[in-house]
Amino acid sequence: MTKYLWERPDWAHFRWRDESIIRALGECRLRQGKLLSEVTGLGLILENQAQVDILAEETLMTAAIEGENLDIKEIRSSVARKLGLPSAGLSVNRNIDGLVSVLLDATRYHDVPLTEERLFGWHASLFPTGYSGMHRIRVGEWRGTEPMQVVSGPVGRETIHFEAPPADRLAAEIGHFIAWWNESRSSMEGLIRAAIAHFRFVTIHPFEDGNGRIARALTDMALSQDDRQSIRYYSLSSQIMAERDAYYNMIERCQKGDGDITQWLDWFLGCFGRAIQRSEGLLKTVLDKAAFWKIHSQDPLSERQRKVINRMLDAGKGGFEGGLTTRKYVSIADVSRATAFREMEHLVALGILGQNPGRGRSVSYDLDWPSSSILIRSSMLQQDVIKRIAVV
Repeated sequence: MTKYLWERPDWAHFRWRDESIIRALGECRLRQGKLLSEVTGLGLILENQAQVDILAEETLMTAAIEGENLDIKEIRSSVARKLGLPSAGLSVNRNIDGLVSVLLDATRYHDVPLTEERLFGWHASLFPTGYSGMHRIRVGEWRGTEPMQVVSGPVGRETIHFEAPPADRLAAEIGHFIAWWNESRSSMEGLIRAAIAHFRFVTIHPFEDGNGRIARALTDMALSQDDRQSIRYYSLSSQIMAERDAYYNMIERCQKGDGDITQWLDWFLGCFGRAIQRSEGLLKTVLDKAAFWKIHSQDPLSERQRKVINRMLDAGKGGFEGGLTTRKYVSIADVSRATAFREMEHLVALGILGQNPGRGRSVSYDLDWPSSSILIRSSMLQQDVIKRIAVV
């Protein structure tokens, strides 16, 4: 009796029940169309900012799913440099640069053929030192002959969730995968194809480490091929991270199934829809920021004041926890307390800051946000607005 799906003959000939996923698929397409209509015509400045924000979150979360905690400032700096945008000039961890490079390569060059060499290149980018943590691994080549198992629990009492196909099958399995990848692009519904590509690759598990990250890059590549967008305006990895337990449970359940992946497809489509819904909040922050600077673009502000304001804008409405205090201003702007107090008073006089409820030592301020981002929606396509935002 077979234990894992890959042990079955023709295991990758998956089945699913159309009637069980058709509604979820329709909702995904509706959300996808709405999102693309929202971002159409953002303009170059807003488009770049949205891309940096979303790709930075994608990088952060795709690493976090694997238990790797990266620095968001370093990620943003790496993303900006890769996009040819001004960056903060931070020195960047090579692992961060490598992951950003893989995610950008998968989406920017989604029409470039998928080959073994390209997969090896992605893997080498993820592990530039040849190590995963403290352990040396095979980089840019398939894993060795040792059994590849997904386990959890303390040493001696591990639970084996999955064991991947043996090493002597990897070349053939990847060959079949790439052939399917090429053939299915013109014959399969795009979102279903992305879901299957993800599930199939993590089941093959061809590398010693980094399989999940490469599977998510392949998913992004399939989605870019589907909507013909080289820029992702949502982060599927962020949503998977938020639902990580359900993700692993669903993968494991279908890897031990009989080839019916209806449950995986249904979960993936739901996750995809929630990822788009999540991105709407991020894009709203971008539009709110543009609306704010449309109103205040002519105000006499120092670079320090702009830096503090942008920090608050990036946090979004209600996202700058505890409000802006003199102490926080000193820390962000790197000025004396007296200078901070004077510059904050200036911002209050301009109507940029408003005092939050509370007095004495608890006094704090928040931005006087525009009443609605609709202010920018009707005019953000105009060149004069874009030029004003560009100076921020």
